[in-house]
Amino acid sequence: MIGVGWTGWPFERVAILFASLGFLLIFVQVTLFHYRQNFRHWAQWVPVIALPILALTGLWVTASGTAGVRRVFALLCAADALGGLYGFFLHLRGVGQRVDGYRLQNFLVGPPVVLPLTITALSVLGLLAVYWSGGL
Repeated sequence: MIGVGWTGWPFERVAILFASLGFLLIFVQVTLFHYRQNFRHWAQWVPVIALPILALTGLWVTASGTAGVRRVFALLCAADALGGLYGFFLHLRGVGQRVDGYRLQNFLVGPPVVLPLTITALSVLGLLAVYWSGGL
């Protein structure tokens, strides 16, 4: 079991903690955006469901650090990294479907193209932190 206090925490543990908090914050924003669009596409539910699960698992890893939870967290991070890439594809395609296609104005008012990539980036950070803290 990893110690409870902050003293002596390895960087990898802190990285998992902050990635998990980032997942929670992105969950709030994604939920608001997709709710505003009335969940028109089934894939809009994926981050709304997956991000809190990923965040809670990351917090569990931070608190316990057991091998089984670390494996589950790594698996969820890998799946979410791919999901973020798929979300990027869907958002980019959504911008192109707007009137006049891929114009700057459509990138400003259309689906946020970079937001799914932040999910991918945080997921990769989580994977790296698990790997550097002793692997699976």
